[in-house]
Amino acid sequence: MRARPQLGLSTGEQAAGGFRLLIGGSWRDAGDGGTRPVHDPYLEQDWGMVAEAGGGDVADAAHAARHAFADRRWSGLLAGERARIMLRLADLIERDAAKLTTQQIFENGKLVSEMAPGTQALAGDCRFFAGLAETNNGASVPPSRPGFTTFTLKEPIGVVAAITPWNTPLGLLGWKLFPALAAGNTVVIKPSEVTPTSTLMLAALCQEAGIPDGVVNVVTGGRATGEALVEHPEIDKIAFTGSTATGQAIASRAALRSARVTLEMGGKSPQVIFADADLDRTVNGVMAGIFAATGQSCMAGSRVLVEAPVFDRFAEMLAARGEEMIAGDPLDPATQLGPLASKGQLEKVLSYFDVAKHEGLACMTGGKRVDRSGYFVPPTVYRDVPPDSRLAREEIFGPVASLFRFEGEEQAVQLANDTRYGLAAGIWTNDINRAHRMLHRLRAGSVWVNNYRIVGHTLPFGGYGQSGVGREMGADALDAYCETKSVWIDTGNDIAFRTGGED
Repeated sequence: MRARPQLGLSTGEQAAGGFRLLIGGSWRDAGDGGTRPVHDPYLEQDWGMVAEAGGGDVADAAHAARHAFADRRWSGLLAGERARIMLRLADLIERDAAKLTTQQIFENGKLVSEMAPGTQALAGDCRFFAGLAETNNGASVPPSRPGFTTFTLKEPIGVVAAITPWNTPLGLLGWKLFPALAAGNTVVIKPSEVTPTSTLMLAALCQEAGIPDGVVNVVTGGRATGEALVEHPEIDKIAFTGSTATGQAIASRAALRSARVTLEMGGKSPQVIFADADLDRTVNGVMAGIFAATGQSCMAGSRVLVEAPVFDRFAEMLAARGEEMIAGDPLDPATQLGPLASKGQLEKVLSYFDVAKHEGLACMTGGKRVDRSGYFVPPTVYRDVPPDSRLAREEIFGPVASLFRFEGEEQAVQLANDTRYGLAAGIWTNDINRAHRMLHRLRAGSVWVNNYRIVGHTLPFGGYGQSGVGREMGADALDAYCETKSVWIDTGNDIAFRTGGED
């Protein structure tokens, strides 16, 4: 039996009853003493308890964040001082990278070969936004009236609620937390109930780095905790990653009080493979797009469009390579396929196998649970899937590829864009002119050519359609956590009565 996780938390952050909440700089139990278990999807065992925040706890966290924003203990610092503290946080993330990696794996079963580089990237993301903190400038604007000096200021929005998913708990938290902090906001984090403890560990590092009390708060819990946070009147902005249905519900509630939102939601992304593509390389890329992370990725390239002349050959290659993938302990670097993150996610994926049988789809490999302990399903390939199939239209969030054949660019574009989503797309071709024609026509927020599922902090990420609202990462992401203030300074006009100031 594999060893249990080394928790690495002090007695303040972890009490005898389990992991605590962080509110206003203090670690404390839920007000009503509520807890919920943390579960290992590989061992199928609970290994810890975490506090279940109630409405009162959420209100306390929002109040703490509001107080910390109002007294300017963070936003009032020089931008260079905020940057210095964030750079210290990046150093601490690197110092504890192994612990942060292991903690996430015990929560969601993701592979160490993917989670370890992701944790290192988290430190780089933090440094990137630390640098932007000192370049968050307004602009000097030529006045539209004589006798005025005009310019803009960039100011923090206020209190940000960061609601994060279980598939990449710290990476997707960093996409929200770091720009929010760089801009001078305060934050209340609500991690997924599946992966709460790694977020608490990162919050402890925020304290160690010197981020003032109340600037970063964490409330753990399930749906009721998230709803209380979304509806709290002291929350000025909500940054969310998760399902489209949940994101739409958040947007509806936020609109009632004009709270800002950034929503990174679902996807059903196409990978378009032309007959001239290097098929060996393309198979590797398609596998990375849909089988990596056990398919639990918002940008998963689950709709595989293959030009007719190479369809049969490619389908056979993909199915054969999928069957060779090694399932096992996600902490073993040799493992290529980890478990699904939870029993609920396992049941969801298995339900789609039943849908495929009902629809009469042709399964080339997979399509059933792996006969072993842990929440494993194998890489699964369905061929010649009708465009109106539920497997073609709904986000499964598992290692399930639906293959379609097409004839020529026009049909490829039509099939690729035939979705309510628009998060990502891949193009596989050795014809650079075709690649440029296609990338301009595909309705997706990220497009890769001869690669797939690569992201970095220098480029924005987000989607078209029902894949989201706004963008995360990239230099422009800081604007999503700022208000823009216009300033008019009268430099000596004679004041006269005016009926209006419009141009």
